[in-house]
Amino acid sequence: MQIGDLMAESGVGFGTSGARGLAEQMTDWVCYAYTLGFLSYLEQIGDWAPGSDVGLGGDLRPSTPRLMIACARAVRDKGGKPINLGYIPSPAVAAYGFGLSIPTLMVTGSHIPDDRNGIKFNLPNGEILKPDEAGIRAQTIARPEGLFDADGAFIAGQSDALPDLQPEALQLYIERYLDFFPRGCLKGLRVGVYEHSSVAREPFIAVLGGLGAEVTPLGRSEVFVPVDTEAVRPEDQALAREWAASGRFEALVSADGDGDRPLIADEHGQWLRGDVAGVLCARQLGIEALVTPVSSNTVVERCGAFKQVQRTRIGSPFVIEGMQRLMDDGLESVAGYEANGGFLLATDLVNSNGRVLPALPTRDAVVVAVAILLASVERGQPVSTLAADLPPRFTHSDRLKNVPTELSRARLAALHTGNANADKVAIEAEFGEAFGSVVTLDDTDGLRITFESGDILHLRPSGNAPELRAYAEADSPERAEVMTQIALELLRPA
Repeated sequence: MQIGDLMAESGVGFGTSGARGLAEQMTDWVCYAYTLGFLSYLEQIGDWAPGSDVGLGGDLRPSTPRLMIACARAVRDKGGKPINLGYIPSPAVAAYGFGLSIPTLMVTGSHIPDDRNGIKFNLPNGEILKPDEAGIRAQTIARPEGLFDADGAFIAGQSDALPDLQPEALQLYIERYLDFFPRGCLKGLRVGVYEHSSVAREPFIAVLGGLGAEVTPLGRSEVFVPVDTEAVRPEDQALAREWAASGRFEALVSADGDGDRPLIADEHGQWLRGDVAGVLCARQLGIEALVTPVSSNTVVERCGAFKQVQRTRIGSPFVIEGMQRLMDDGLESVAGYEANGGFLLATDLVNSNGRVLPALPTRDAVVVAVAILLASVERGQPVSTLAADLPPRFTHSDRLKNVPTELSRARLAALHTGNANADKVAIEAEFGEAFGSVVTLDDTDGLRITFESGDILHLRPSGNAPELRAYAEADSPERAEVMTQIALELLRPA
């Protein structure tokens, strides 16, 4: 069976950064087959051989241990040596693999509810990109006889397929930041870490505390919490305001389930938007050139802090491809970020003491938190005012849940046929009363509409879940939020 056929049969397909689907669809057989397909592809292109290591990590959702065991059994059956990296952040898994030039897998559903899960695949030197997905999809995999039942579950227990935990990857990830940033650079700063069920909770505490901050753990949960850094839940907004109201903290930090997307709140408990956090992080790190998806705030161009800014489709594979193009053009300090806050470092950074922060071209949360907190300390400003000298542009995003991708695409196709005049008429008929006349359309990823007022509305199906997402940009945070609410209400299926 080809992996492409397995996708259609199981309902587990590629999202923006790996396989993703309902946990019940991600049977032992499906996870086993995906892993075989990944390793077969790497063997085909000469990036892996039987007898070599493969790193495995996971998040804290309840289905993750089972999926890790299935992946580990596939690695063994392919002749590889699985390394159990434990429940640690996705960027820690990737950094470990890149450092040793070995492939890694991260079992995670990221921010989506715990009835879903997924597998992120990393090559020995980077994330899989879209051409790699096609190569994996084309692999033919045989189903072993006597290993799985008719429903795709292992007939016998396979827990011994996953070896004992190797804690080295997590420690190296923590040391990555403690070795680069000056010791004591956050001394005296009072920071609350919203732990919930994120695998970033221990690294956050270790790194921030190790750099001198006074760290207080908050909100730990033994039940998985689907924190989405692009559409922060009302309850997470309320928690941040409650903690901030105590007067105990200069900032709050958190991350999504797999620890690659940060949340940073100021002293008032206001979570920063990810695309503003990305600009603040890049500015603090002295980045020369940036890549970001088309959905990100236009403040990155308007602020004038960067030599070059390149826009891409939404998803880390496209950001990574854009970063590679900038490096090919000779730019020496290159990074990327996404509207969800994840920050990707394409080139090594060297500080004034000659210490190096190695490139990590995958989404990371910890570097954003440290950079923004350090900017607050060095500038002598509270986090709330760090963006004060940026142009006043504000974004907001939300989504309609349980909207099949096909329905979302059909809805947008009715607004964007490729005929500019007809599209303008259709869009203004739908949104004109609320937002005014259309000036430009951008179909780089979904449909991005700029209105005569300067307001921007961007609509697209999620790449990871059955959701229709709306992003808005305006001159005030209130206007951006209202735009999102209006747009989703107009698009809500009858």
